[in-house]
Amino acid sequence: MNNIKIAIIGLGYVGLPLARLFSTKYPVIGFDINQARVKALMEGIDSTLEVETDLLKAALVDKPTEKSGLFCTTNLDDIKDCNYYIITVPTPVDKNNRPDLTPLYKSSETVGKVLKKGDIVIYESTVYPGVTEDECVPVLEKASGLKFNVDFFAGYSPERINPGDKEHTVEKILKVTAGSTPEIGKKVNDLYATVITAGTHLAPTIKVAEAAKVIENSQRDINIAFVNELAKIFNMMDIDTQDVLEAAGTKWNFLPFKPGLVGGHCIGVDPYYLAQKAQELGYHPEIILAGRRMNDSMGQYVASEVVKLMLQNDLKVKGANILVLGITFKENCPDVRNTKVVDVIKNLKEYGTNVTIYDPLANPEDVKREYKLEISTSLPKEKFDGIVLAVAHKEFMELDFDSVKNGSTVVYDVKGVLGDRCDKKL
Repeated sequence: MNNIKIAIIGLGYVGLPLARLFSTKYPVIGFDINQARVKALMEGIDSTLEVETDLLKAALVDKPTEKSGLFCTTNLDDIKDCNYYIITVPTPVDKNNRPDLTPLYKSSETVGKVLKKGDIVIYESTVYPGVTEDECVPVLEKASGLKFNVDFFAGYSPERINPGDKEHTVEKILKVTAGSTPEIGKKVNDLYATVITAGTHLAPTIKVAEAAKVIENSQRDINIAFVNELAKIFNMMDIDTQDVLEAAGTKWNFLPFKPGLVGGHCIGVDPYYLAQKAQELGYHPEIILAGRRMNDSMGQYVASEVVKLMLQNDLKVKGANILVLGITFKENCPDVRNTKVVDVIKNLKEYGTNVTIYDPLANPEDVKREYKLEISTSLPKEKFDGIVLAVAHKEFMELDFDSVKNGSTVVYDVKGVLGDRCDKKL
């Protein structure tokens, strides 16, 4: 595999680790429209915490080169000599939970401006089956003036990044690949196989690979929704859900899912992509949407349980001071996209409580921009009537809860990790 030069479009949680990995064997140009992000990366700073500083600095080169290494840029001219373009932009939903393909359209238009004969464009973003060839390829054709599968080709290899996970890094997770022709599929697969030590799986078509990705997270969403429903039922029966799951888990084929808040840019979003496509075809996906409704209701449920706990302990709710620990969508990760902790906060405020948010990993500017909320990155010095552990950051496992208790404080554990340090858990 000679004369390969790769452009990674989008340097977020998915794009940067992939760019760093490919740069160990190929010249890689990382392209992003965020100038501040690119400047920080070229200084060896990754605010997502996905790539360690020493690894990032070791990969960086001062300018585009024909040798292996990573150069990050906002200049379109810097990627015009590449022959593989890998698009790793987000695929969110709008306020009505409808798929928003705007980032894909814009990034495809960007790549189309520099696309040449023989180039291959690979998409890693999670989509419903058909988006790559039916939505993105026409944008590439229009922007480039080239003909699909004659002048240029497409591939798909869905990302499987697990933010905050330092054990299952990109090279250690088996990669699904696909191409717009059998020959291109093999080329795409061979490319990834050179850096993915866990191996690859070549799907027969791009649509199959797209479908495989979108059902991965839909399956997890439905399973968590089931356990969330169980938590509600067992709570009414005064049975500890964690004890039930531990007992059931002794069976060899019981799936180990836990109740909780289901947010983020994957599990909390991907089912809507599949549901949207199904509805376009005239089918109403009852199980998928039921799972989403259950999981989207958990923020309100947690808030009501916290208030109920306070009332059971003769604590005044209106005007009470409550400390929420964590606002990111998952533990040990600074990502706040589509976090469901904000639903807990919103509902607690509707009960008339004063909510203070403490998260040592989240970026206060991101939280303020996304949710109009103020957070503290250091432990507040005041005492609180209630404490809600919403995210299981490792910093919270070592937290001295007594330092923020007022003598009658109640502690609610959403994640079920505090043991006897909490008064109640989900």
